[in-house]
Amino acid sequence: MRSDRGHSAPLGLKIAATVGLLFLHLPILLIFVYAFTTEEKSFVWPPPGLTTQWFAVTWNRPDVWEALSLSVRVAAISTVIALVLGTLCAAAVSRTKFFGRETISLLVILPIALPGIITGIALRSAFSLADIPFSFWTIVLGHATFCVVVVYNNAVARFRRTSGSMIEASMDLGADGFQTFRHVVLPNIATALLAGGMLAFALSFDEVIVTTFTAGQQQTVPIWMLEELIRPRQRPVTNVVAMVVVLVTLLPILVAYYLTRDGDQIAGSGK
Repeated sequence: MRSDRGHSAPLGLKIAATVGLLFLHLPILLIFVYAFTTEEKSFVWPPPGLTTQWFAVTWNRPDVWEALSLSVRVAAISTVIALVLGTLCAAAVSRTKFFGRETISLLVILPIALPGIITGIALRSAFSLADIPFSFWTIVLGHATFCVVVVYNNAVARFRRTSGSMIEASMDLGADGFQTFRHVVLPNIATALLAGGMLAFALSFDEVIVTTFTAGQQQTVPIWMLEELIRPRQRPVTNVVAMVVVLVTLLPILVAYYLTRDGDQIAGSGK
């Protein structure tokens, strides 16, 4: 079999890849630059000067801390709900056969395939019909709808690559269902669950469309940022918060990538 490792990519392909990366990431770099600008009211390029004063201003803004605290709590609880429901759904779909299995799988992943505004309108209508007041828990339920999908996709892929003979052998040796899950199944799917949980947390933390329809008067970080863009008090503060959001969401995604890039190397997968 001939290997292509020694062949370099064509120059045109390299240029196209570089242009694509710049197109994607230059706006993000501008956010980082404007977090240090000395200009308070408008965006000027190049920035007239650089300063770190806006980090201290942001640190002392109570509205920023309230929005950040709400976003973290919502993302954490939504992730826990997603880990439980997503893992159970993945186990049912991948380890058993029953009528309508593929239909259920489609229904589970449907919320993330639909436009966020459709999900938001549907949830708002459901909460209104059920006379459920908009609160912290309505935001959590809204975020859990798409967080479940992320965990489910990671878990079901790992379940399908885990050898069923290992589970059968565990049961034959006298282990009950809980022991089999703890000592056989969980070690094989742990990294997939961790990756799915981190991706779910990142998605929940910066979600804005569904939150708009389910938050009522509360403000998560993305909602706070939209309000600040419409009626800015100190524009650089918004950029400082945006930079924090980028870092908070980027780290879980990177960890999830490194956890799942060798996901095909599962114990028992070759048997």
